[in-house]
Amino acid sequence: MAAIYSGIHLKLKSAKTSWEDKLKLARFAWISHQCFLPNKEQVLLDWVSHTLVSYYSKKLELEDEVVEKLWTYLDNVIHSKRLQDLLKNGKTINLSFSIAQVINERLSEFCSQKAQQNIGTVLSCSSGILSTPSLSIIYTAKCELLVDLLSKLCELACQQLACDDAVGAQLFSILQLTFAQYLLIQRQQTNPNRVFGQVTSHLLQPCLLLRHLLTVRNWTQADDSHVRQHWSREIRNQVETLLQAGLFQPELFSSYREELLPEQEPQEKKKGALKTLLLPVDTLQTKLGSGFCEPALHGAVVAGSVSLLYKLFLDSYCKAENHLVCFHMFSRLFDCLRLSGLQQGVREDVLSPADWSTELLALEQLLNLVLSSDIYNVASDRIRHKGIQFGFYRRLAQMLMSHSQASIPAWFRCLKLLMSLSHMIVEPDLGDLVASAWIDAKASEPRTKKPQEALIGTVFHTYSKLRQFPRLFEEVLSVICQPAANELRMPVLSAGLTAKLRECLLELPPNQILDIVCLLVENCQTVIIPAVEGDSDMALKLMSISSVLHAFLFNVRSLDDVTPSPVVLRTQSLLAKIQKGIIQPLLELLQARGEEEKPELWLRKTSDSALLLVYTWVEVNTLFGISCSKYVSPSAETAVTASTGRHWGVSALLPGVEEQCWEKVMALASSFASASKYCLELLTLQKMKMILMQAKADPQALQHAAAFILETGRSSMNRGETEPWDGDISAINDLTYPTAHWHLVLSNLTILLPYLSLKDVEYVANVLLETLVLAKAQEVNGDQEPFVSIGKVSLGLMHSPFLPEMRVLHCAFLSSLIHQFSKVLHSAATGSVDLPLQQLSADNIPWHEEILAPCETVELLVGAPSENKLQKDELSLSWKTLEEVAQCILLLAKNNSPVILKEGQLESCLGLLEITSLLKLDSLFPSDCVRCFLLLLSLVANTRANVSCGKLLSLKFLRTCFYLLRCLQAGRNANSVFKVFHASDALEAVMTSLLTASKFFTDVLTDPAWAECLQEAQTFLEHFLQMIVERRQSVRLNLEKFLSFLVSCKPDVGAARNKCCKNWNPAAGQLLLMAFTTLCHVLTLYLQHQPEKKLQSADVLSALLEPAILQMGRAVERNLQSNMQNQPLPIAFIPSVTTLLKADLSRALNKEGWQKNPKEPHGFLERPRITLYQKFYSQILRELPCAGGHLQFLRSALQFLSVFCSVPDLSPGKETAVTVVYAVKKLLAGSEITVQVIQNLEMELTEVLVQLLGNCSAEEFYAIMKLALQGLEVRNIWQQNAQEVLSAVTLIKLLLSCPLSGDKEKAFWFASPQIITALAMQTKEACQDQALISTIVVPILETTAVLLRQGEGVLLNPHHVALAFNILLTVPLDHLKTEDYGSVFLGVHEVLFSILQCHPKVMLKAAPSFLNSFHRLVISVMHEGRQKGDRGNIDEFEVTLKCAHLVERMYTHIAAETEEFTVFSAFIVAQYVTELQKVTLHPAVKKHLTEGIYHILDLCIERDIKFLNASLPAGVREVFKDLYNDYNHYHKAKKQGEEKYTA
Repeated sequence: MAAIYSGIHLKLKSAKTSWEDKLKLARFAWISHQCFLPNKEQVLLDWVSHTLVSYYSKKLELEDEVVEKLWTYLDNVIHSKRLQDLLKNGKTINLSFSIAQVINERLSEFCSQKAQQNIGTVLSCSSGILSTPSLSIIYTAKCELLVDLLSKLCELACQQLACDDAVGAQLFSILQLTFAQYLLIQRQQTNPNRVFGQVTSHLLQPCLLLRHLLTVRNWTQADDSHVRQHWSREIRNQVETLLQAGLFQPELFSSYREELLPEQEPQEKKKGALKTLLLPVDTLQTKLGSGFCEPALHGAVVAGSVSLLYKLFLDSYCKAENHLVCFHMFSRLFDCLRLSGLQQGVREDVLSPADWSTELLALEQLLNLVLSSDIYNVASDRIRHKGIQFGFYRRLAQMLMSHSQASIPAWFRCLKLLMSLSHMIVEPDLGDLVASAWIDAKASEPRTKKPQEALIGTVFHTYSKLRQFPRLFEEVLSVICQPAANELRMPVLSAGLTAKLRECLLELPPNQILDIVCLLVENCQTVIIPAVEGDSDMALKLMSISSVLHAFLFNVRSLDDVTPSPVVLRTQSLLAKIQKGIIQPLLELLQARGEEEKPELWLRKTSDSALLLVYTWVEVNTLFGISCSKYVSPSAETAVTASTGRHWGVSALLPGVEEQCWEKVMALASSFASASKYCLELLTLQKMKMILMQAKADPQALQHAAAFILETGRSSMNRGETEPWDGDISAINDLTYPTAHWHLVLSNLTILLPYLSLKDVEYVANVLLETLVLAKAQEVNGDQEPFVSIGKVSLGLMHSPFLPEMRVLHCAFLSSLIHQFSKVLHSAATGSVDLPLQQLSADNIPWHEEILAPCETVELLVGAPSENKLQKDELSLSWKTLEEVAQCILLLAKNNSPVILKEGQLESCLGLLEITSLLKLDSLFPSDCVRCFLLLLSLVANTRANVSCGKLLSLKFLRTCFYLLRCLQAGRNANSVFKVFHASDALEAVMTSLLTASKFFTDVLTDPAWAECLQEAQTFLEHFLQMIVERRQSVRLNLEKFLSFLVSCKPDVGAARNKCCKNWNPAAGQLLLMAFTTLCHVLTLYLQHQPEKKLQSADVLSALLEPAILQMGRAVERNLQSNMQNQPLPIAFIPSVTTLLKADLSRALNKEGWQKNPKEPHGFLERPRITLYQKFYSQILRELPCAGGHLQFLRSALQFLSVFCSVPDLSPGKETAVTVVYAVKKLLAGSEITVQVIQNLEMELTEVLVQLLGNCSAEEFYAIMKLALQGLEVRNIWQQNAQEVLSAVTLIKLLLSCPLSGDKEKAFWFASPQIITALAMQTKEACQDQALISTIVVPILETTAVLLRQGEGVLLNPHHVALAFNILLTVPLDHLKTEDYGSVFLGVHEVLFSILQCHPKVMLKAAPSFLNSFHRLVISVMHEGRQKGDRGNIDEFEVTLKCAHLVERMYTHIAAETEEFTVFSAFIVAQYVTELQKVTLHPAVKKHLTEGIYHILDLCIERDIKFLNASLPAGVREVFKDLYNDYNHYHKAKKQGEEKYTA
């Protein structure tokens, strides 16, 4: 042995041995058990460490390859399982400190990019050392080495993040580990100055750079997902923790205070030289100012860092007495930003727009922290500190004003924050603020518009509260009247600002509003109007002031009978002044210059202003006249004259304006699309309203006005170029006018429609359809939320409940829609194939007459008989046309002459079908209903997709058609379709088309799209057959014809019968099977629900059912034969076989053999059919456990089993109920079965078990119980077989849903204590794994609650019920996901409620356990419902609120059980107030809990109250007193009042 030892040692030390051999020997020595070196592991580690240290200290020369292998050897040793096992067994193995120094130096070389060889190995070594406690001591014992390592790793990570290469996981996992180690050491340091020095000297700069790069990196899929999703966030959090603990420890606050408040230094001088020398703020500023990264990054890194440092500073030191220190820290950190240089005269062009954005975001974050921490107190700053904070904020505001950045959202937000600190900060620069941030700001993008509106809204609310609104609008007027910086200003009041102005105007006194209006009017009269002619700038100013006047007059509170008379008189005077001093001069000016062919800008803007003011004046004047009896309108006399003379000219609206003048103004306004034209439409609409308000309206004037409104915008609508509109009249231009016009027309259709001609209605319908098609193509979305677009307006009308009431428009829209379909089909049709659709939308057919007929009944009766006859002929003409179209469609389908659609045409049709779906199809008139039905029938029967079209697109087209046909069938006039064709003919046409098209779908039969299409077709067919049966007209004839048609169809490609398998068309087979299934289902359904009196119709249906069943059986057999051996059953077959079995059973109800021996199937079923069902049953049992989460298959299979098991003797051979339950249990134990899947299948599973348990023997039931109990064995959870447990728990719950009797019932309840105990054991084990909470614990709680409810009166032993408390006390209620928390809480509550309601005897002994379990719920909901600054997730809060409501409910039920709980009432209250004292609850949560505890206080007698006051601790006692006072004040008084009136 000595020879072995000395030989290895000498060879490793020998200079003669090659390094290759030394490495081989070292590897062998490490892994070999035959090498008996004393302290072998330590010797080998020392050898490799010494070798590497010698090489890097230049004492040894080695080749690069050898060095790399040495690092690899060290890495393998450190990560070897052998080493880990030795360390676990307590063996001491050390590494030299010098190897840590070497690793750090190597990483330093990598940082300088001198060498990048074996970086992965070095990193792996450092990771292994740090993750092994006994080795990591080389870093943790010498903190300097760990700090150096962390610094180098940060630099490496920064280099990796700065380049475009993918980010790997290795470096970041080591970095995260190193951070964790350092934070552990940092917490153990006792010298805060030393820690501060370490952090600022070595870690501050790399950490800040690393945090910035992690924050701003654009992560891609190429980057490691764990780094992207987890470590990046975790490392940022670790950086913040490191900086918080290193820079802002409580012991350092005195140093910060001494530096930041130098004037207090003499009074508060501390002993010790180090404390007076430490200048933490200066150190931080120096570090932030030095160039620790590339110049391009430096500004952004500093900007992102100052807000972080200030947040950490406030978190550590922000208290009321330290607010001045906090402010000075803010000012010093602000000095680190480049913005601070602007105050000292640095040129603005130094900062690019990107730099401005970064700096302003940093300033915004700093100001946010100042505001949220309440650092600035206006009075305290002025009195105690000579306004030092105010002066700083003023300089900040001046700097922001003098360097306007209206394109950057953060600029507006900074000004808003300064306004929130104090309006006095911005008050001296109010004019500049109004100009740069509002009137002259070019904030047109939504990202800048929103913060701008927030800022101006804050200004509005501030000056509204200060009652200085007139002062604000003096500045606004002053800025508007200044020479414009640009020719065209943005509108003064956008829709958002108008809404904020409205809020303020409702709070202001009327006289202040009138002062502002008076100011605007006087300015217009004296400054603007005299100089507006020929001056575009003045015209723009006039437009701005007019829009402000409009906003004020439209949004002011209306006058009414309680308005003081002086206010009414002043308002009258102002309106008269507007009319005579502004409107009339402007109209005269327009009359004089209105003959120009191409109006100049000033003339257009003057026209816009004049007509906006005219409309505003008319609208406001009319409203005030209606709402206030004291108001006297200047136009009262002329209005009376107009109404009596039935002359509705301009004088009826606006006094003092001549018709000739108005006509010229109208001609000028109509010559260009802008606000003028829109105001003309508004005035015309206002005129219509005024006419309608008269005792007798003038129809001719109304028709003329309606036509004028429509005609005004017709040319603009036809142009097609539009933009969204924000609702501001003054912002209307050429592109937004069509949107505004269409919005006006559709918003007021209820007024306009009765007075539009049929041609105009058709025009509206056509435009509506065109805009909807365009909107669908552009996918109208909510990106521009406040803006109105033509598409949005049109979609709004389609979704509104008013459209179906507008019958004429509905009819015209349907005609337009059919015409559009006709155009698409015409482009693809050959010959006259598209003729039916052309006829359905023909202009010469009076489709609308059926709608208008009821309105004209009186006129028809009064009129001549010839006119009446003519009307009847016209009505019959539309029905004759419909009949001809129907026959044409059926003939085309019979002759197989379809229109072949290309992909683009198919997509166009699909788009039109989507629009059709927006119509309320169930509310159509008979003729429209038939037209729509024929349209859809034609699309299904007479169109075919081109072979090159996508199959899924074709299926979507068919599915949509059938869906819409189904919607039509739900309408009240659905039976009208039978007036134009025979039902069987339509069914034949549909089935013929589907069977012909089916050969193109044979390769997509497994796609869900085929199943969906088949389902829609089946639903249509079912509803259509139901309509035939319910009509009771030619039922037998129609159904026999349809059945014979189905029998004649052959689902093959045209080959002989004996070769059907080879030429089988599975798609056609499924279609035929679907048709037979639907027919049998409808007949069976009606036979089952047929009243006994209607025997004749029952005979008819029975006679039809016999051949239908026969043919369906053959179809099923054919389809099963075509299915390949050992292949899974097609999903479509299962419902068919279920229906066939139901039909067989239904038919047998009336047979004598069935009545005599209902359990003997041979008496009513043919032997081949029995064999078919048994084979099907066996196949389903085989496939059931493998079905996974395939819901559609599982539903169908379980429905078949429930019908099959209802006839027990159908089961093949010796198979029993246990076989089915075993298959179900295996299904539930499948890996893809989730709690959600089980919930979706619960009804079907229950039905199967009801049928099984109803017919099984007691022995079979015992076997089923044994199966369930086996799954509850605790070894399943130990073996991580959670699905087995879930299946057993679900099976128990399902058994509880089944009616049991006799021995079966006794057996189940005999086993119930065992079940509860097993559930408790499972809960205890499952709660150790968070992932099992939702999958195991919640189902156990639900099952326990059901078990206890069903066990009322059966579980007589209280001890058995009390076992449930073991479950409740084990379940965790904290650290759960939101969805899990809600489910667990509800589950626990339901178990407690079941015990309380169903087992009152248990409460006599187990009340403490009950209260203990319930108190856990109370503590939990208080913890979750505590008040937070930011409520976070709304869904999370909703869950908490529901839980609080459950607690309130439980308190109420506890109070109702007075006998058991009176003794504990004081204890319950004490528990409640003790927890309440620890938290501040959210008001909504507190409301529920308080209402609940009041019911417990009702149980407390005076002695209990005295006991609580005496025994509760001081703080808790105060909480109780407040609660009890509120109880007496609110609840008790209310309760006594109710009792007083209770009999």
